[in-house]
Amino acid sequence: MPDIRIHRAHKLGLAKAREVAWQWAEEVEKKFDMECTVIEGETQDTVEFTRPGVKGELLVAADHFDLDAKLGFLLGAFSKTIESEIERNLDDLLAAEGRSKAAAKKAASKKTPKK
Repeated sequence: MPDIRIHRAHKLGLAKAREVAWQWAEEVEKKFDMECTVIEGETQDTVEFTRPGVKGELLVAADHFDLDAKLGFLLGAFSKTIESEIERNLDDLLAAEGRSKAAAKKAASKKTPKK
């Protein structure tokens, strides 16, 4: 079985990383007909996902995401395409979170009175 392993470092903290992981899970459920289960922990969460031909998990920590998926024989032929799609999807969510964080920081700095 081909494996897909993706690691993404981030600076979101666990609470924001959880939000991104929930968004990711909702998107793959809709787009790829996955069944996702979120298991929350004190220091990290696990999003388990499955559908015929795919089984894996996304580990969600305060400073990184680790995705590990196993593809069945039929989907194995498309592993590079599937991996690219997962990377793009996760990177888009992280970029969107980074943009909203930067916008909030900029708005807060405008409200701070100058001395």
